[in-house]
Amino acid sequence: MTQSNISIRFPMQLRNAIRLDPVLLGLSITLLLGGLIILASASISVADNSTGDPFYYVARQAVAAFIGAMAAGICLLLPLDVWRRIGPLMLLFAFGLLLSVLIPGVGYTVNGSTRWIRFGFLNVQASEIARLCLIIYLAGYLVRHNKALGEQFFSSFKPIIVLFCCCCLLLAEPDFGAAVLLVAIAFSMMFVAGARLRDFFIFVSLAAGAAVILAVTRQYRLERLTGFLDPWADPYDKGFQLTQSLIAIGRGEWFGVGLGESVQKLFYLPDAHTDFVFAVYAEEFGLFGSMALIVFFAALIWRILRLAIDAASFERYFEAYLSVGIGTWLGLQAFVNIGVNMGLLPTKGLTLPLISYGRSSLIITMVSIGILLRIYHELDQEKASKWRANSGTRKGGRK
Repeated sequence: MTQSNISIRFPMQLRNAIRLDPVLLGLSITLLLGGLIILASASISVADNSTGDPFYYVARQAVAAFIGAMAAGICLLLPLDVWRRIGPLMLLFAFGLLLSVLIPGVGYTVNGSTRWIRFGFLNVQASEIARLCLIIYLAGYLVRHNKALGEQFFSSFKPIIVLFCCCCLLLAEPDFGAAVLLVAIAFSMMFVAGARLRDFFIFVSLAAGAAVILAVTRQYRLERLTGFLDPWADPYDKGFQLTQSLIAIGRGEWFGVGLGESVQKLFYLPDAHTDFVFAVYAEEFGLFGSMALIVFFAALIWRILRLAIDAASFERYFEAYLSVGIGTWLGLQAFVNIGVNMGLLPTKGLTLPLISYGRSSLIITMVSIGILLRIYHELDQEKASKWRANSGTRKGGRK
């Protein structure tokens, strides 16, 4: 074992030890375990009131974390070549999921949105799985068409058509936040892959214009966009959720009121264990605790993007684009969730990765981390091979 990696020995049929990125793994585990503690505190009152079991939600989240760990372990053993080859199949699977959720009797509706498919004890949010599938497909597409991407408009236009169809299906659920997040991820990957700036700005302008049109054509979307600007104008109706969130954050002051001592989670703040878990955390741990959590997320995203840079330096562009897509997804989702809790952004219904209650979201996030750890392992192997080759060359030269 060295300071630069952690080696885990699997059975003899696996010839090489799996090398794990200690920083990425450590940050992920810290956020996951810390998230379970935060969730236990945020959900204890609502769980006891609705189910009679104060640890109902945290127990279900822990089961999802176990499933996610098993799935991440499988992804850790799968060569990245497998993901590259099945990219087109992942696209078809994503479309199948997004279509099936709209079929009466298959899709499960909560709070007016049909976003889930029921599988026994687990409600699977189709957009979470579809997002990762589309990132994998797009990473492969950008590798196959990398040269044409910077020369031909049509090469950039084809993934935009795919993206447009996916967004239409997401908006039919409706899930405006997931559609906006998907567009941002795709555009970041295309930009890094070398899409022409002219084409890029055309697509971004069209996407921004479409988002504005969609927002103003539905009353509830327009209310969300305008309500966060002055929630105190209607604190008992449209601004209720945000005002309660701001009260929670304000009560935390510098050091917080202490773990488990939040008042706002006692049926004042709606969705305290899901979309607004950060407000409860800020109330209990204060400004310094909130800054620490933000630093952990920033470090996680930095490590993922550092992995993308390393992959590009070895000309492993599929891995680089995949890392950029996952890093953008997790970073932007965390930024939006915290921004919504603080009243900086309109409500989007996006969870805080590894923290908020959301079993399908947690499982898919852990699967993504498993893929990132596999990228690190293969890059580490390639570095070791090059070092051995260079070492042999130097010895041969001395002879």
